[in-house]
Amino acid sequence: LAAAMMLARTGARVTVFEAMDRVGGRTSRVEMTADDGRVFGFDRGPTFFLMPYVLGEIFAAAGERLEDHAELIRLDPMYRLLIGQPGSDPVQIDTTQDIPEMARRVGAINEADGRTFERFIHENRTKLRLSEPILRRAMRSPLDLVDGNALKLLPILKPHKSVHALLGEYFTDERVKLAVSFQSKYLGMSPFDCPSLFTILPLIEYEYGVWHPIGGCHALMQAMARVAESMGVEIRTSSPVEKLEFSGSRATGLVAGGEAHTFDAVVVNADATWAMKNLVPASLRTGGRSGYADRKLDEKKYSCSTFMMYLGMDGHVDLPHHTIYTSASYRANLEDIGSGGRLSDDPSIYVCNPSSTDPSLAPEGDSALYVLVPTPSLKHETDVDWRTERERMREVAYSQLERVFGIEGARERVVCEHLTDPMDWAAMNINHGATFNLGHQLTQMLHWRPQNRLKGFERTYLVGGGTHPGSGLPTIFLSSQISTRLLCDDLGLACPLDEVPQVTTENAAGLAVPAV
Repeated sequence: LAAAMMLARTGARVTVFEAMDRVGGRTSRVEMTADDGRVFGFDRGPTFFLMPYVLGEIFAAAGERLEDHAELIRLDPMYRLLIGQPGSDPVQIDTTQDIPEMARRVGAINEADGRTFERFIHENRTKLRLSEPILRRAMRSPLDLVDGNALKLLPILKPHKSVHALLGEYFTDERVKLAVSFQSKYLGMSPFDCPSLFTILPLIEYEYGVWHPIGGCHALMQAMARVAESMGVEIRTSSPVEKLEFSGSRATGLVAGGEAHTFDAVVVNADATWAMKNLVPASLRTGGRSGYADRKLDEKKYSCSTFMMYLGMDGHVDLPHHTIYTSASYRANLEDIGSGGRLSDDPSIYVCNPSSTDPSLAPEGDSALYVLVPTPSLKHETDVDWRTERERMREVAYSQLERVFGIEGARERVVCEHLTDPMDWAAMNINHGATFNLGHQLTQMLHWRPQNRLKGFERTYLVGGGTHPGSGLPTIFLSSQISTRLLCDDLGLACPLDEVPQVTTENAAGLAVPAV
């Protein structure tokens, strides 16, 4: 959708093929109606909205203003953390963008770590500033890393360290480390494995805020679709693409609904490795492109998956907009999700309670509760049998809602329920049901990740979490900017992004959408 908006601005004729009956993909909407007629709405996937200025650039490139099409609320607290501890109640931290106040709250857990918190923020500002040019341009070879910013970044990047290991240079208390490392889960990874670059994730939250679009993140997708269609883009829903067509290595179009369509270029937002396995003919993925063979793609490292519960709840739920519980056996829980391929008895859980902020998602006085449990993907040799484990995981989650999150009688208050497990994600054409795409190990980042202009092919471009710069809505929107620039260059189109002042980490705070 982002690429469609920007490409339509060039005067190109653009058609979007969407497999589902509505736009958005993993950012679409789940809707449920209770037996008594009450209607509840949920974001299917992403609920955190970060760095709104990146999407603002895309609207500006289309000749529009984001604030004219979406209402954004800056959250404070950004989220509540419940850090599990063996044998005692979780430690609670309500996070805030007020850095001195946040340092005080950290200091209430560990005085020395509270004193170090502001240094952690300051040094990660520098890291993000030096990283941003890399996140904004195509990565095709190591030569793309050789510039002044990248060379300045290398001494502070410490690629041999994980997020957790690097945090040991700032903090001594494991609870504090968890408070600034659980964000690795945004990538579907463990902080013990996630490259240390990603200590910039908490910095992004503290620097630019956590936002809620009224109507949920899916409302942004709807706004983008409306703008695209107003610019002449044709959006075909319920139109799954069956294959891409090529002349040699050049994309010439696609087949959808048994009908062939000819195009000058194709932009692919399907799950990247699923798309290569299922949409690109196997005969083209040989020889110099053998890295795209099914076996090679499946040998890559993938993120975790998720078990989801979308719950229409009777009455008000006394929780902030976002609440994250980290297991009292956090490392064991991560091992279960990662190498173990098991379901934990005390899993980490994220609960989104958007009704506390946004009355549009549930009937007045009721709550639309979104519950996410990180789980193994379907890639493990000892795959979880979800046909038998689905109900057990449901019961574990309900127990956590009551015991940890304090929602008394949670089961009895549910008036409608929808569950999604890794097999369901896989049925949505997500390779191995890995909800957050390919892992972000160093060997699967930058030019080693499937590239924005698919390497070895012409007029074939990737956008989304499976390409550079990676998973998460802000970086997905950055991928659309990178691929749009490449496509415009290849087709001789004037890229509309060239007319938009680029927001940087140094001026973004002043240009972010005003809080409501």
